[in-house]
Amino acid sequence: MPSILPVEKYRNTARAQFLANLVLPRTKEQVMSPLRKIIEQRRLSALFQPILDLKSGEILGFEGLIRGPADSPLHSPINLFGAAEQQGLQLELEMLSRQIVLESFAKLNLPGNLFLNVSPETMAHPSFKNGQTLAFLEQLGIAPERVIIEITENQPTFDFEGMRTALLHYRSMGFKIAIDDLGEGFSSLRLWSELRPEFIKIDMHFVQGVDRDPIKLQFLKSIQHIAESCGTQVIAEGVETEAELRVVKDIGIALGQGYFIARPSPTPPLLASPETSRIINSSNIAIFPSAAGNSRSQMTSHKLLTYVEPVHPATLIDYIFERFNANPALRIIPVVKNAAPLGLINRYHFIDRFAKPFQRELHGKKPCGDIMQGEPLLVEKNMPIEELSHFLVEADSRHFADGFIITENGRYLGVASGQDLLRELTQMQLEAARYANPLTLLPGNVPINEHIERLLQANTPFVACYCDLDHFKPFNDTYSYRKGDEMIQLTGRILNWACDPKLDFIGHIGGDDFILLMQSRDWKTRCEQALRSFEQAAVLMFREEHIAAGGYSSEARDGSVKFHPLTSLSIGAIQIEPGILVSHHEVSAAMTDAKKMAKKTRGNSLFIEQRTAVAKPEGVQHETICS
Repeated sequence: MPSILPVEKYRNTARAQFLANLVLPRTKEQVMSPLRKIIEQRRLSALFQPILDLKSGEILGFEGLIRGPADSPLHSPINLFGAAEQQGLQLELEMLSRQIVLESFAKLNLPGNLFLNVSPETMAHPSFKNGQTLAFLEQLGIAPERVIIEITENQPTFDFEGMRTALLHYRSMGFKIAIDDLGEGFSSLRLWSELRPEFIKIDMHFVQGVDRDPIKLQFLKSIQHIAESCGTQVIAEGVETEAELRVVKDIGIALGQGYFIARPSPTPPLLASPETSRIINSSNIAIFPSAAGNSRSQMTSHKLLTYVEPVHPATLIDYIFERFNANPALRIIPVVKNAAPLGLINRYHFIDRFAKPFQRELHGKKPCGDIMQGEPLLVEKNMPIEELSHFLVEADSRHFADGFIITENGRYLGVASGQDLLRELTQMQLEAARYANPLTLLPGNVPINEHIERLLQANTPFVACYCDLDHFKPFNDTYSYRKGDEMIQLTGRILNWACDPKLDFIGHIGGDDFILLMQSRDWKTRCEQALRSFEQAAVLMFREEHIAAGGYSSEARDGSVKFHPLTSLSIGAIQIEPGILVSHHEVSAAMTDAKKMAKKTRGNSLFIEQRTAVAKPEGVQHETICS
């Protein structure tokens, strides 16, 4: 006999009708199971976690969560629903959970919307389709327009058409739709395309650490871009730190949820915390993680691959002649048997060998396996390019000129050459230099300009500093370029230490030139501290006689000998208010002017230029500070 949960005291209510649908056959093993007792005694409790509007700072609504008894191993939702799956009680548990969440939401009289977790398997249950849920909501005084059905995937979804039909039916009743854990589920992208939900939740894996991971940052940007084009609001789940919230907000993601905003609670807060509100209302922008070196670390040998039709070792040498004659650009022909590479035939070695008279007539009918270069260099397609370059250097030098074979699990895929590798390495280095300086690994020109544009577009006041070493070339000439590199690296470390990592951006545009884009209120103090630190640290790089003399003499290009002061640091700073400058080109020009003024003062100096809303000479103020 099937069992029905006890509903005697609710028999004349919509709630009783809702519960009456929770009918499932019980096996003998389930009769006394702890989970069955929990369900029959309704020993579940609801928690609510706020979902915050990242523009207004207001709470849009709450996700309803369920917990088992506090004194039970089934308190955790993972254990609770895992046991339900093992015992075949998923539907019964989910329906009861939904009811308890709805009851608690109504009892607390929470404002805004309720995000109600629903698995695809229960969507076709009669309690939804025949209007029982609507009747229950009416009994509780909750309008269906306030309920967002949050689709959670525990297993693959195959009946997309059936789900789409069901959700359209629920939409017609006033419900809205959200898809949970985008990027983690089995088919969440397909669901997004098929269902066109009002909300999409990004899996917390891509949110946590987004302030340090450029790949996660790019993922979130891409999802936000797609969402904007189709009218979906994105919810970033799992926001656990201030830095994550800043980045998520600056990307333009509409909504946030996570422990930093508020933890799940039986009585959730109705307002954002002061700490969260401070970030939401701040005009400061986040420091995005740099993509420097990331593309290089992910580039593999597969990038070099060129497919060349291989030949069997029994192929006649005459055929090799015809292949090379027909294609002057063909450099090597791989010899492969049963997908396993055996050797290579190099064009130049082949022509050199058979250039003598009658060689083709004598050997043309012989198999090419007799003349191939055996033991070719085999490289798996997923080997990083930088690792391949080291591998090739240590291998026999002939492999660099003759080429090598790219494989997948030992099977032939294509060929590449040392020239291909050099070309790709050069391109990677040029590209990397645009994004990061190879000496200091600090962001280069591209991320510097991008950050300036973000500051300008956000109408955020900031200070742009151009930092430059004075008399650096004489130091480089006198002490060697290696010492010069050390001086540049020292300067980069000192400036980096002076920055607030949450608010200030440091970049290295090349040579001894650095850029600071500062939002910290105490930026001036930080710059002054950098000058003092440089003065104390740089003195250790000079010889005692040069320190005593205050400088050193070196020979100029025209042969004359000139005395040069010890290397010092100049910082030209410009305070930029919203609406004054409109592009990174204008900011760069203004910084350059400020730097030139700073360098006119001997020794370590800070020159400050303040641009006001009046773009005239009288609207420019100056201040010079020497350490």
